[in-house]
Amino acid sequence: MTSSPPHSSDPAGLPDSELLRLDHQVCFSLQAASRAFGGVYREALRELGLTYPQYLAMMVLWEHGPLPVRAIGERLHLDSGTLSPLLKRLETAGLVRRERSAQDERSVVVHLTDTGAALRERALPVPRTILAATGLPVEEIVALQRTLGRLTASLSRAV
Repeated sequence: MTSSPPHSSDPAGLPDSELLRLDHQVCFSLQAASRAFGGVYREALRELGLTYPQYLAMMVLWEHGPLPVRAIGERLHLDSGTLSPLLKRLETAGLVRRERSAQDERSVVVHLTDTGAALRERALPVPRTILAATGLPVEEIVALQRTLGRLTASLSRAV
């Protein structure tokens, strides 16, 4: 009796030569989804004048208030070399201000300006716009977030 070949939705049972196919790469699926999200966010954020990374930084500040640059970077998984120019552009746009910490001169704390705080109200529809664009029910989005959180944790431990 011969066994039937593994089903294509079960890549772990495939031979190495088949695993090398692009359509079996989780990383490629994530990259394609990320690019698609980028396009939807670009459109949703256009009237706010924010890029997606700037929007994420603003969300952290709207949620937590003034924070050291280091804390923002930890929250967004960004290094200071990436985060500093982003924050500088937000400061130039009048949305944040950066100040040396009174407690630690080496630390820079980022504060929302009145304009940056007011932008939150205009940003309120963005999450629902993105949710609608996914075409997925909320339950699936929540499950996907949990799965991606576990995936991120596992991959972080692997390096």
